[in-house]
Amino acid sequence: MPTRREFIRHISSASLVMLGGSVLKLTPTQAAGFKKDIVLRFAVASDGHYGEKNTDYVSFFETMTGNVTKFHQQNPLDFCVINGDIIHDEKDFLVPAKAQLDKLPVKYYVTKGNHDKVSDDYWNAFWGIPVNHDVTIKESVLLLATTSNEKGEYLSPNLDWMKAKLEEHKQQKNIFVFIHIPQAKWAKFSLETPAFLEMMQQYKNIRGVFHGHEHEEDGVKMIGAVPCMFDSHFGGSWGTAYKGFRVVELMRDGSYLTYIMNPTKKINQASF
Repeated sequence: MPTRREFIRHISSASLVMLGGSVLKLTPTQAAGFKKDIVLRFAVASDGHYGEKNTDYVSFFETMTGNVTKFHQQNPLDFCVINGDIIHDEKDFLVPAKAQLDKLPVKYYVTKGNHDKVSDDYWNAFWGIPVNHDVTIKESVLLLATTSNEKGEYLSPNLDWMKAKLEEHKQQKNIFVFIHIPQAKWAKFSLETPAFLEMMQQYKNIRGVFHGHEHEEDGVKMIGAVPCMFDSHFGGSWGTAYKGFRVVELMRDGSYLTYIMNPTKKINQASF
């Protein structure tokens, strides 16, 4: 395991998310004090854009999977989520992109983004899971939903499906929602879907919503008491100066620490 000094050196701007939704910004030193009693740890990355012209997309994928593997060796992960825009428009890139993602050291789940331009049926057959699906891991539920179609249009998630799954899992301790395109107009490429925003506030066990899409965003925004988190990007031709991934560490008391690895330095930490 990394020493306290190593952890502090590699992290900045963390957040602690408490039960009830209050968010505390932490310094690296403060964050180091919460590295105890973790019951679930996962990583979220998005926007690899495999196949985008004039980018070193193979290297981007290799760097991400390599850095997640190194992180996992010192901080064991339970799973990863690749939150959309795995490829850049052409479906033939899915095969080599998946081959790279298969190098991840733990099981991973995927969502469909606007540059993943394949039909829902093709996506379902390729990955062996529907574009909208749920997973239960250690008393926590993941709801993973598409926000686009074969044309690459910006869409709201299927709210009927989302509502049914939230009802089905309303007795679970924690629900984490993963959708590629943000549904609040926080940035120029986001949507505005009031019904989704209202739904997220109706279930107290929704602990966080995770977005990709906005490559320049790597922070935490709020829908009422629900944190909405971004993870910058690990590929593509634009965005934050670094390419990284987000880590979430759920603790036994229900709070969780979250931060960005940049790609091997921790930044933008938050705790809930």
